[in-house]
Amino acid sequence: MPNAFSSVFTSRKGRALGALALVLSLAGPASAADRQLLNSSYDIARELFADYNELFARHWQEETGETVEIQQSHAGSSKQARAILQGLDADVVTYNQVTDVNILAERGRLIPEDWASRLPNNSSPYYSTMAFLVRDGNPKNIENWDDLIREDVELIMPNPKTSGNGRYTYLAALGYAKDKYGDDQDKIDAFMSELLGHVKVFDSGGRGATTTFVERGLGDVLLTFESEVNNIPELNPDKQFEVVVPKVSFLAEFPVAWIDKNIEKKGNEKLAKEYLEYLYSEDAQRLLAGFNYRVHNETVQKEMADKFPDLKLMSIQEIAGSWENAMQTHFASGGKLDQLQRQR
Repeated sequence: MPNAFSSVFTSRKGRALGALALVLSLAGPASAADRQLLNSSYDIARELFADYNELFARHWQEETGETVEIQQSHAGSSKQARAILQGLDADVVTYNQVTDVNILAERGRLIPEDWASRLPNNSSPYYSTMAFLVRDGNPKNIENWDDLIREDVELIMPNPKTSGNGRYTYLAALGYAKDKYGDDQDKIDAFMSELLGHVKVFDSGGRGATTTFVERGLGDVLLTFESEVNNIPELNPDKQFEVVVPKVSFLAEFPVAWIDKNIEKKGNEKLAKEYLEYLYSEDAQRLLAGFNYRVHNETVQKEMADKFPDLKLMSIQEIAGSWENAMQTHFASGGKLDQLQRQR
């Protein structure tokens, strides 16, 4: 079961990636707060929710007079979903892939099947896309997906088998190949096989991939969320990383849901729902944009227009028909991902 991370960070300044990996156990003295809530989240969202939790705690106290302690559990979102099925008593999930929420309805019956209709934008308060982080001066001259398959380029990315981040990266590359090669499946497969063959390390989650690239110094290009590649230079100004955002990529939505069975048992219905609904507030949307996520609030969009370049963002329907088809066709055992890797 994934370890939990306590929301102890009060500022983005001075946070080191090594410190972010420290595990803080949920066990310990009873909290002095009036209420407690556990958020099960994806691997690279530690800093975001550390700040959001402080924002929400102030809001909740102003609205109710109660103090609240929000605890975090972080890992690849697929691992997190499995942990809940195995008994992790989370009140809410804030994931980076729809299928990892769907499984809670389909296998665990912990939430209703129509969970995505309970909040705006298919219960996705923010979204992102996939981008590249390269080293100082962009020595390999990386500008687009095609550059990733040159002989001298080594890639770092999360494993699509264990990470929603990794699946998004795979699908973004597939979307580019389909956009470029149309219906020529042989060329699409050749590109995808080459790309996978250039991956030096498949980490289990997005934060592991970041650590491999930033701290261990492996690889020429890190493939991960646009939000992550923009956050890394801010946290590591001494290393002079550069961000490359390809013009064609994948629409990466970040679904959220409260876990009905758990919050009913714990009496946390109002708290859990407000925790997620407040993500749509202007203050929270501005915070999300500050962490380099794309948001839906029009006021914040206008404020941040210069920060997010216009892209062709392809949906899961355009790339793979549906998430169900993507999981069965590409990521299941013996599926397209396995076949392409065997071709190398």
